[in-house]
Amino acid sequence: MRDDGIRDEVDALVPGWTADLPPRLVAALELSKRLSRVSGLFEQAIRAELGGLGLTYAEFDVLAALNRVGPPYRLRPSELSRSLFLTSGGISNVLQRLESAGHVERGASPGDGRSRWVGLTGAGRDLVAKALDASGRAHLEVLADVPDETVRRAADALREVLAVVGRRPVR
Repeated sequence: MRDDGIRDEVDALVPGWTADLPPRLVAALELSKRLSRVSGLFEQAIRAELGGLGLTYAEFDVLAALNRVGPPYRLRPSELSRSLFLTSGGISNVLQRLESAGHVERGASPGDGRSRWVGLTGAGRDLVAKALDASGRAHLEVLADVPDETVRRAADALREVLAVVGRRPVR
């Protein structure tokens, strides 16, 4: 535990862990709980913003992924699933809703009738621009009282962690 006077809700859990667990495991649990809590706060703020646009978090994720690839804003469903860390079944329902709403279109790849693609429509591009602005506002709102240098240090530290743990196979 830090001795600089800064405390958060996770600190209340630590005494219950330190009696029975080794220090490295306590630190790992603290990291995990804090990541989960911060992620939840971001997601809550983003969902509130997206709700005003009639989007779910999953729908926003798909639109943002298609937007990220640039013109012609198309990906194969398998590429989309990989980029979002979702199963093909999980993304299928989202794509159906987005297609019904006119935000994406699907079609056969030229030269290969077996391969399909998903792309943003003009309406989808307009909506994702608004959603990205809303997401940006939500991120900044969550971090409003956190100094910029603290945000930068946290992002850099988490890069170091993810660079290692991200290579490990998921069980």
